[in-house]
Amino acid sequence: MKMAWKEMKKNKLRYTILSSIVFLISLLTFIISGLANGLSQDNASLIKNLSGGTFYMEEEADETYSFSSLSEEQQQEITEEQPETTFFSIQMGNFIDTADKQRSVAYVAATDSTYFPEVNAGDVILDASLEEEGIVVGDEITNEQWEQTLTVAGFVEHEKYSHSPAAFINPDDFQTFFHTDSMQLAFITGDAPAFENLQAFSNSEFLNTIPSYSAEQMSLNMIVIFLLVISGMLFAIFFYMINVQKLGIYGILKALGVKTGKLFQMMWAQMLIISVISLILSIVISQTFQVLAPSGMPFHLTWQATGLLSLVFIIIGFIGATLSGIQIKRVEPMQAIQQGEM
Repeated sequence: MKMAWKEMKKNKLRYTILSSIVFLISLLTFIISGLANGLSQDNASLIKNLSGGTFYMEEEADETYSFSSLSEEQQQEITEEQPETTFFSIQMGNFIDTADKQRSVAYVAATDSTYFPEVNAGDVILDASLEEEGIVVGDEITNEQWEQTLTVAGFVEHEKYSHSPAAFINPDDFQTFFHTDSMQLAFITGDAPAFENLQAFSNSEFLNTIPSYSAEQMSLNMIVIFLLVISGMLFAIFFYMINVQKLGIYGILKALGVKTGKLFQMMWAQMLIISVISLILSIVISQTFQVLAPSGMPFHLTWQATGLLSLVFIIIGFIGATLSGIQIKRVEPMQAIQQGEM
C-alpha cells in the first residue's frame, strides 16, 4: 500500500485523470439507478408494497389484470382455502377537483384487509402527492359520468400505479361507477395453493404484467450494466498502458527479488484507492441530489442499492486491473530491463 501510494503521488496527473473518469462514471451510474428505482416506485408502488404474497387472476385474462374477473364462486373457493385473502380491483380513470381541474388516478377498491385503507361509502382516500397539489381533506371530487360526488377522507403515502396516484374507494362505489360486480385480483400471503382456471404470480412476476413496467426498467438497467462494464474496461486499459510503460521497473524489481504477487498487490491497492475515493464523492453527491431533488422527480436511491453498486464497482475494477496485469507475471527480468524504460 505504501509503495502504491508513493507512485500515485509521483504521477498525480495520470491518476487524477483516471480518478475523475471513474468518479463521473460512478456518479452517472448512481443517478440512473436512482431514476430507475424512482420510476419503479412511481409506476407500481401500490403493488410493490404488497410483498411476500401471491397474486391470482383469471387464466383467460392472458396476464392482463383489466381482463380478469373473479366470479363469486371463485372468490368463495379461494376464501375457503385462505380466509385472509384480499380481493381488489384497479381501474384507471380521472376526477374533477374543486378547482375544476381534471386529474388522472388509479381507482382501487379492496375487501377488508391490512394492506389497503378501509374506505366508507361516499369517501375517497388519495395518494399524498395530490395533497401537495392543493387537495385537502373535505374536498368533494366528481366525474362527468358519475351521479354522485366523493369526499376526500384522507391521504396515504407512496401509493401509485402506472405513474398515477392511487384513489381508494369503497367496493360498492367501485361497482356503481364502473358497472361491475366482481373483483379482478386476489392476494394471498403465506402458502400459495393452486386454483383451477386461475393463474398465480409472485410480486416480481405481477409487476412485469403492468404495461410499460418491464420495458422501462430494462432500458434503465441496461444503461447501468453498460456503465459498469465500461468502468471495468477503463481500469483494464489504464493499467495495461501503465504496466507497458513500467516493464523496465518491474524487471528491476523482480531482479531484486520482489515477488510477482507483491507487484499485483501494489496495482490492486492503486485500484482500490482510486475506486474508494471516486465512490465516496459519488455517493455524497447522489445522496445530496436525492435530498435536494424536486418532490415531483421520481428519484429513489436506497443505501442498500448504493452499497451493492459500490461493491460491484470494486469487483469489476479488481477484475479489470487483474486482467491487465497478466503481463507482469510473464515478464522476465533481463528482457524487461532491455525493453522497458530505465
